[in-house]
Amino acid sequence: MRFKDRSEAGKQLALALEKYRDQPAVVYALPRGGVVLAVEIAKALHLPLDLIIPRKIGHPYNPEYAIGAVSEDGEPVYNDWEIARLDRHWLENQVNSERREARRRREQYLQGREPLPIAGKTAILVDDGIATGLTMLAAIRDIKKRRPSWVVVTIPVAPEDTVERLLQEADEVVGLDITAHYLGAVGAYYDYFPQVSDAEVIRLMQQAPSPQV
Repeated sequence: MRFKDRSEAGKQLALALEKYRDQPAVVYALPRGGVVLAVEIAKALHLPLDLIIPRKIGHPYNPEYAIGAVSEDGEPVYNDWEIARLDRHWLENQVNSERREARRRREQYLQGREPLPIAGKTAILVDDGIATGLTMLAAIRDIKKRRPSWVVVTIPVAPEDTVERLLQEADEVVGLDITAHYLGAVGAYYDYFPQVSDAEVIRLMQQAPSPQV
């Protein structure tokens, strides 16, 4: 399955989430790419939009290779096989550093806006695709600390084995292409997949509708 761009993927996901229209729920985007999809979902379902900001923890010798992830307030998620061979003091410092960066980005993107209340409501977590699922797992752990009644992970594409792992911690996964033959990169499923800038995230969040919750 292919998508023209993130906006089209978001509109298709909104159709798949129709049962949540006008329900007590909040849509949470994972910046930066997930914001484009989440705006479309929030608009279509008449739901408020917020951010949840997980951060990848890269390997010390290959920072692009994720060995874990952590968000603003949730518990870290790790690739246990990888971290078994790493210095624990280094790892703790990385977790603290990425937590600070997540909080800095919240301030930058939302400019002091308080997180929306989610206790007793449905949390809909949105990203533009998933590979290992580590950042989404970190987001799930963060949001569950805020006591939602139901946690939905929403993505256009993801590997089957990753979805199985997500379902160990989320209540539901809504995906358009859950595949056993993953192409290896999220961008491979899009015709147009540019990097989303910080300025674009700020603009989208400022323009997103904010119904009462």
